[in-house]
Amino acid sequence: MKRYERYAAEIAEMIDKGVLRPGERLPSVRHASTQRRISPATVFEAYYLLEARGLIHARARSGYYVSERLQSRAPQTSRPKQRSAAVAISDLVFDVLGSTRDRNVVPIGSAFPSAALSPLQTLARHLSHGMRALDPKRIVDDLPPGNERLRRQIARRYAIDEMRIDPAEIIVTNGALEALNLCLSAATRPGDTVAVESPTFYAALQALERLSLKAVEIATHPRDGIDLDALETALRRANVKACWLMPNFQNPLGSLMPDDKKQSLVALLAKHEVPLIEDDVYAELYFGPRRPLPAKAFDRKGLVMHCSSFSKCLAPGYRVGWAAAGQFSKQVERMKLMTTLSAAIPSQQALSGYLDQGGYDRHLRKLRRVLAAQRDVAMKQVAEYFPEGTRVTRPEGGYFLWVELPRHIDALELQRQAASRQISIAPGHLFSADGAYTNCIRLNYGHPDDQRIGGALRTIGKLAGDLGSGVSPKGARSA
Repeated sequence: MKRYERYAAEIAEMIDKGVLRPGERLPSVRHASTQRRISPATVFEAYYLLEARGLIHARARSGYYVSERLQSRAPQTSRPKQRSAAVAISDLVFDVLGSTRDRNVVPIGSAFPSAALSPLQTLARHLSHGMRALDPKRIVDDLPPGNERLRRQIARRYAIDEMRIDPAEIIVTNGALEALNLCLSAATRPGDTVAVESPTFYAALQALERLSLKAVEIATHPRDGIDLDALETALRRANVKACWLMPNFQNPLGSLMPDDKKQSLVALLAKHEVPLIEDDVYAELYFGPRRPLPAKAFDRKGLVMHCSSFSKCLAPGYRVGWAAAGQFSKQVERMKLMTTLSAAIPSQQALSGYLDQGGYDRHLRKLRRVLAAQRDVAMKQVAEYFPEGTRVTRPEGGYFLWVELPRHIDALELQRQAASRQISIAPGHLFSADGAYTNCIRLNYGHPDDQRIGGALRTIGKLAGDLGSGVSPKGARSA
């Protein structure tokens, strides 16, 4: 952990424990620099980080102050049963999330951000130009591992973080989900046990179910990710053959694993010779000063299979993802050829043209600002509308809030009542093979263009309050 991160962590802990209270002024940059014997630049970096997390705010010509806490406490570290278990989650997922395809439904339960946040017209021009200029030989040339120019551009994105990834290691896929599934197939056999976070993304559980794999769920903190001690225990006891984890802005928690913890994670898995399938689709959607490193950055043995895509941050519907699969690259490439043969050539051409144009980072900066602002709006609405005792995460990136309702509220019943009012939410039942998190929901704040969101959150809060008090709701409607 860097010096400014350590200082920021100390202040965050004082805020969390109430040593520093809302409205109190932090030490001036000069005073903190002298007192802590650190440079003013380090203090500024720490304050910028805390400001990005919403813990403090600046006042013109006055300094930095502790912000009002929107909720008294965030959800606590999960405590799943550490046992290997078969997975049967798909029926529930299909049943609960089927309504998100309906445009009339308010998409708070969706797994996708608004397509309006993407430069679709610019991408369409590149798609049109790419198809007009397409050399017919590209149909063969762009078979796995994929479009060579696009793979070089992806490798350059890694190089920004001083990661030397050979373009030959990168396999272009139909979105990140195919990359993850191919990596899972390469690392396991039916009956094997795979370690996942708890809660975890339901698509990971569906993949385990499809491949007849077992899941062992590992305790996970909503702020800094998976519990490494609990993982080590599972590695010793459960004969784990692979891990599927999201160190950056985990879905559904939004947790961000610190760099030193990622390094320890990779070292632990290398010690046990267990591969890591790293789902990193939200890494570009960070709200802090810099993009968080993936666990792949600390991999020295080729055991980390890093998977990502352009779907969540640039081009929804184009279905272009990739895997930097380390020592499993050739296996993943062959599996790609044997299953779906190739990612769509027009999509690869369009994205490669767009990236050559040089507007990607400008688009990302704007997207992050919009999502960070929308997070704050959504958190204020949860604080205002949801019942007493509700806890909520404050993610540093991505577009999900994980909300823990009072224990006696059934999230699945809440989902059903919300659905009857054409509002989708994702109940906590979806995010565990054990059907845990029955009083939790995941909310998507990535639709700032949808004017119905505020009214829908008000309705959800009212329904939750009625369920908690035993009142039968009467016709509440979303705005």
